Amino acid sequence: MGIHRSHLRRRVRQDAAATKIVNRVYKTKERARRDARMVLKLKEASQPYSPEVTSWLCRTLDKKARQITPEDVKALLA
Repeated sequence: MGIHRSHLRRRVRQDAAATKIVNRVYKTKERARRDARMVLKLKEASQPYSPEVTSWLCRTLDKKARQITPEDVKALLA
């Protein structure tokens, strides 16, 4: 006989919660590394930026790509 469905769901939820706590640490560190890497690429590059830099800028500035101005980029780098 197998495990009862309600017990299985409870175990899956507990495992997912524990995994989420562990992954949070790794994701925070990865975000910091990505931010540093993108700032370096941004300092070296000029417009038009590569798609990965543009995507990062959009998320960081909370603007669409066409709305990002050189002044926004300078303010971000300052």
